Amino acid sequence: MEWADPPVLPTIQLPTLELPRPVLEVPRAELPSYKPIVVPPSDLRPPPGVKGPEPTEQPERREQPKPPPPTPPIPPQLPKEIRYIEVPGIDQPIPIPTNEVLATAGTTATVSVAAGLVATSIFKRVVAAMKPVIKKILTKKQKNAES
Repeated sequence: MEWADPPVLPTIQLPTLELPRPVLEVPRAELPSYKPIVVPPSDLRPPPGVKGPEPTEQPERREQPKPPPPTPPIPPQLPKEIRYIEVPGIDQPIPIPTNEVLATAGTTATVSVAAGLVATSIFKRVVAAMKPVIKKILTKKQKNAES
């Protein structure tokens, strides 16, 4: 199909905008600095030949009693209605859900997988059945458009 006149598309004239060019300064960083701390050793003595202050009596050092060793943590009290299993090599009992929870989870998983498989097979059959019908409709529409 030929156009008599080419289509006229609407246009918008945008105003030109003159913005000043941004001026970016060179970044400057302050270098970190610190004042060294002079810490004299605890057994500081004057060098030989220099008379220093006379030593004063040093207080007797008392040995601090050693703290008792930490007690091992006490495992929390576990409810009696929950079942537990012992795994070799682990000192913690592992809880197992109740029968009701296991049955509900298993049923839900089975139903969801079955529904997904059924929906997939139904969708494949519908596509296979509709493919020839859609093809016929498209060929008829294309013939009508050409004539």
